[in-house]
Amino acid sequence: MKEKNAYILGTDAEELHRLGVQHQVWAEEAQLGWRLANFHAGQTILDLGSGPGFCTKELAYIVGQSGKVIGIDRSAAYIEHLKQIQSLYHLNIDAMHADFDHMELEDNSLDGMYCRWALAWLPNPKEILQKVYTAMKPGGKMVIHEYYDWSTHQIEPNLPELSKAIAAALQSFKDSPGEIDIGRELPRISKEMGMEVLNLRLMSKLALPGNLTWQWPRTFYRSYYPRLAEMGYLSEKEVSDALVAMDRLEQTPGASLFCPMMIEVIAQK
Repeated sequence: MKEKNAYILGTDAEELHRLGVQHQVWAEEAQLGWRLANFHAGQTILDLGSGPGFCTKELAYIVGQSGKVIGIDRSAAYIEHLKQIQSLYHLNIDAMHADFDHMELEDNSLDGMYCRWALAWLPNPKEILQKVYTAMKPGGKMVIHEYYDWSTHQIEPNLPELSKAIAAALQSFKDSPGEIDIGRELPRISKEMGMEVLNLRLMSKLALPGNLTWQWPRTFYRSYYPRLAEMGYLSEKEVSDALVAMDRLEQTPGASLFCPMMIEVIAQK
């Protein structure tokens, strides 16, 4: 059964697997951001938009038994999954099922916050970040990973059927209530809130057939393109043609795929 309105790509078993692949591709970038922000034992860290908890689990090991990680997500299914992780590994995790608009955070309670691809889907990202800011202690740090320019997502060689589907995906994001390229706005938003921007880092991924990074767009296409047909951005034939083109690209010697450009923003209260 699909969970209604939980997430743009759903919360079923296929999406859980896709998120696992995605995390493996981006785990080293997340871990570097946490080190740059000096997340450490004894802290209370918020994982905003935790999903099923891939990052929450790692953060819980960083803060240790003397610290705590609060994982918040609007998907009840993913929060149940996170609760199972907490129980299985005996980690100090508070799993909270809540929409960001209604999440309750204690003032002056957080040492840090991490979020990845949580803000791009919101109509009010600054308002949500302001709520987190209020809950942070002086000196607390936000580590945020979001898209800087999704339009950089390109393939070589160009296959028109696949390029058309990539463009349709971007258009669907642009038509959503959020801002897919929210990453480029975050330095300004952070400063408007009174935070000091400590670090900006562009993050790029070049996928080659056979490597792990390749599995990230591949699993995304197979999950999201059928949804584009449901929403009217592509016909079912165009979806089929795009997926066949992806298979063809994978078999093309020297093929490459440039993933959408990301940015890391680290800001301190």
